[in-house]
Amino acid sequence: MIRVAACQYHIDLLESWEAYAAHLSALCEDAAGQGAQLLLLPEYAGLVLSGQLPAAQRGELQGSIAGIQPLLPAWLDLCEDLARRLGVYLQPGSLPVLDADGRYRNRAWLFGPEGNLGSQDKLIMTRFEREQWRIEGGEGLRVFDTALGKLGILICYDNEFPLLARRLAEAGADLILAPSCTDTEAGFHRVRIGAQARALENQIAVLQAPTVGLAPWSPALDENIGRAALYLPPDYGLPAGGVLAESAELCPTQSQWLLCDLDLDGVCRVREQGQVFTRRDWPEQFDAARLALL
Repeated sequence: MIRVAACQYHIDLLESWEAYAAHLSALCEDAAGQGAQLLLLPEYAGLVLSGQLPAAQRGELQGSIAGIQPLLPAWLDLCEDLARRLGVYLQPGSLPVLDADGRYRNRAWLFGPEGNLGSQDKLIMTRFEREQWRIEGGEGLRVFDTALGKLGILICYDNEFPLLARRLAEAGADLILAPSCTDTEAGFHRVRIGAQARALENQIAVLQAPTVGLAPWSPALDENIGRAALYLPPDYGLPAGGVLAESAELCPTQSQWLLCDLDLDGVCRVREQGQVFTRRDWPEQFDAARLALL
């Protein structure tokens, strides 16, 4: 049994590095103090760093993204220090990163008690990211082998594409972390439905953490809505509705954690003893689809 924590992360204006560092530290200390071993924050949580920029710059989309780049090394050091000090695995959400090729990518790092474990880029961009932010997709998927189990990361929209989660499952991931950022209830439900479907198809767990709240000072994070949740395949010994836990409010007025105790062995067990074997039977759909078109 492991205790996981998914944050409904309220977008607050923090106008100095000291205020931001104290905010993130207190948030992580709160979850760790409640026994959480794995902490998940949402997509673009790192963009809260733009609150430290001059008002005109943080109020301009491209300017805010460019402006946080010099803060990235200190942010990475802070996240690594928190994971080491608290003895937890921390996925602090994502942020746009300017790569050596001059292109921005939406990147999520994973930190553990042993330090920086690496990163996963978002692979498929939404219209807003492509057309307005000019953020490009990354390449490749990674499975992180941790003391808690094998983890994968699918950032927001990536959860709506079945083959990405399938590749992670085939590579051994038992839990997918799904940091998300959606500005409408429909957007939240698209990611939620995708995450639940990925749990069902692959007989794995999916943990979602969203941004919430209004941030008129940020064109990137101006409106945010969503629930944190832990999704499982509905089967023997697991919730019939496929939701182990879900936060009560769509848009709370402050950041809050959803803490859940997750039995990964129980999730794995349904692959061998479940009512259905969706994971095993996955390849059969391709033959069935070909025959249907004859």
